[in-house]
Amino acid sequence: MHPHRVRDIADQAGLSQATVDRVLNERPGVRESTAAQVRRAIAELDRQRDQVQLGGRTFRLDLVMQAPVRFTSAVRNALEAELPGLRPAVLRCRFHLREEGSPTELAQVLDAIAHRGSAGVLLKAPDDPAVLDAVERLHELHIPVVTVVTDLPLSRRIGYVGIDNRAAGATAAYLVSRMSDEATTSVLVTLSSSSFRGEEEREIGFRSTMRALAPARTIREVSETDGLDASMLAAVTRALADDPTIGAVYSIGGGNTAIVEAFRRAGRIPAPFIAHDLDGDNTTLLRRQHLTAVLHHDLRADLRQACQLILQAHRALPGRPQSTPSQIQVITPFNQPASP
Repeated sequence: MHPHRVRDIADQAGLSQATVDRVLNERPGVRESTAAQVRRAIAELDRQRDQVQLGGRTFRLDLVMQAPVRFTSAVRNALEAELPGLRPAVLRCRFHLREEGSPTELAQVLDAIAHRGSAGVLLKAPDDPAVLDAVERLHELHIPVVTVVTDLPLSRRIGYVGIDNRAAGATAAYLVSRMSDEATTSVLVTLSSSSFRGEEEREIGFRSTMRALAPARTIREVSETDGLDASMLAAVTRALADDPTIGAVYSIGGGNTAIVEAFRRAGRIPAPFIAHDLDGDNTTLLRRQHLTAVLHHDLRADLRQACQLILQAHRALPGRPQSTPSQIQVITPFNQPASP
């Protein structure tokens, strides 16, 4: 049993109350995927239950992200940890998380949110005309959008929350140029997709700084893997076979367990290996010293700021929404932050 009203479950799941009632009462004619959607909605409401006790005005947000599950899980956990602290407002969140898909499909998710209504959207999406048009439609309906991790600077979003991605790429180049040995003539740069503006900005910062600090090094690129382990393993394996001088890695888009495995199969060890974000995989790889350093930013602080921008857009907090870059932290196996 659960303490939630059918109306609240339907709102969380994006389904009709009649459909939710059929699932809850185990009536026939309901697809398993729909029943699973209702179960997920109840679990989300359970995790956010404490927030309801705070009182104040209630805002329903939507988190829309395309990224590997290891990262979306970290973002989801960070957001749910921050929601109770945003008093006196009450913020509830619906989650639309996917590992891969076309920009058109992502735009359809945003249009469905526009149709249903929302107090605001936190968005990580590729910089594509279909997505930009969907953000424009949200703006016309006075639904504020905050981009997270990767920006859509030409869209009508009200702000961006995340690191300065060019500065992050330059930081990675500084570490690689200072830490790799003379035998390393090629550096492997891996992306999940070049359509994500944040990843593109990191690569630009990396390449320009490498040209200044280590102009003799060759940069080899692997892209369009969606950051997924299977596709990353295949792509990096091919790159290592093509270029035996690759000795260092800057991983922009994840899939680092697969990158380590590709090097292991080739009988090589990347040194240095610079990555982004302290998700579950990277925390383990860093502890085992398979990663040299991780460029980290506080996800909880980022998501707190993102929610505050939404509240400012609704004049529930003073001030105008304004983007402020997150602080980049260089994390090694010896200064990992304690788990929350």
